[in-house]
Amino acid sequence: MSSAHHNRAIALLSFAAFASSASVRLCDPMLPDLARTFLTSPAATSQVVSAFSLAYGLSLVFFGPLGDRFGKYRLIALALLISMLGTVAAAFANSLENLILWRLITGASAAGIIPLSMAWIGDTVAYEQRQATLARFLSGQILGVIGGQFIGGIFADTLGWRWAFSFLAIIYLAVGIFVFVESRSNPSTRPSSYTPATRNGVLAQIVIVLGVKWARTILAVVFFEGMIVFGTLAFVPTYLHQHFGLSLTMAGGLMAVFGAGGFSYILFAKYFVRRFGEVGLALTGGILIAAAWFIFAIIQSWSWSLLAIYLVGLGYYMLHNTLQTNATQMVPEVRGTAVSLFASAFFLGQSLGVMLAAMLLAKKGAVGLFVLAACLMPILSTLFARFLNSHRLANRGKIG
Repeated sequence: MSSAHHNRAIALLSFAAFASSASVRLCDPMLPDLARTFLTSPAATSQVVSAFSLAYGLSLVFFGPLGDRFGKYRLIALALLISMLGTVAAAFANSLENLILWRLITGASAAGIIPLSMAWIGDTVAYEQRQATLARFLSGQILGVIGGQFIGGIFADTLGWRWAFSFLAIIYLAVGIFVFVESRSNPSTRPSSYTPATRNGVLAQIVIVLGVKWARTILAVVFFEGMIVFGTLAFVPTYLHQHFGLSLTMAGGLMAVFGAGGFSYILFAKYFVRRFGEVGLALTGGILIAAAWFIFAIIQSWSWSLLAIYLVGLGYYMLHNTLQTNATQMVPEVRGTAVSLFASAFFLGQSLGVMLAAMLLAKKGAVGLFVLAACLMPILSTLFARFLNSHRLANRGKIG
């Protein structure tokens, strides 16, 4: 396999991850504007966020097995182009119900992009180099988180939220065409031959994954990670807008600091891995995220949110990249299915987290939400670190 061909294929997957991540976070800063447009509350419009995550999580059950059987790279191209159509339709939605419907459809199609990319990287990159390669791939995902928040905020403040969907649809179309061409012309993207496990049906492949105790542990941890981190993070732009009077553009733009935290992890990933190891990264990540939510609970000036958002980004990528790396190896014979179930659990956790956070926000306010998230995060990261340490001791020398 040509190194140049392989690097180009990974670079395109990073662009695809940008589009998918931007779509996930696009509506966060829009919630107040959507509430004004459809004459309802930000809590009601939060269904636009949770619907996307719910559809994303549920449809992943099918993408993984399909990618294992028919080719991950070509399926990513198809997912990009269908997501473009759903995003165009969302731009023309004439009611909140219609917008939620099109976000459901887009979430279902966008679901395959990032997990299938991770699984393809797992298929083509040795475990020893995989964390560094995934970190490179994550750069597109991080920029998408930043870009989605910023695009949503700036269009909501200027031309209107419909133009944000239109702009993202153009990105989906351009990246989808390039990935499709790559899937036809690049030898490194061609489907690998079936393994005995991938000849089984979808349900059988899922049963194989769920039959592995370590896989069940990873899935449970990433579910709660998505619930605590992104269920809370979805309301940060609204909090900054309502409590400190920031414009939606500025509130969304501040979320770029989340990406700065992520890039700090990528730049120093090799050092962090050597210094802390996977167990230490999990513990440290959880502590940093908890500290960030406590800062949000007590700040009297929006400027402190810069530090808090940065810590969320750095801590999240420390914890999540450790989870991702383990997910690519938890059931290698059906890697696409395993990684898709991983992403499914993550987004189902996000969907539940947004719904629960909206209810808590309405009853206890933002401070109650931040304090609860700050208390839960160290518990989760400590449990995962203990499970990870036990797993690595039991399987020393077997990973590869």
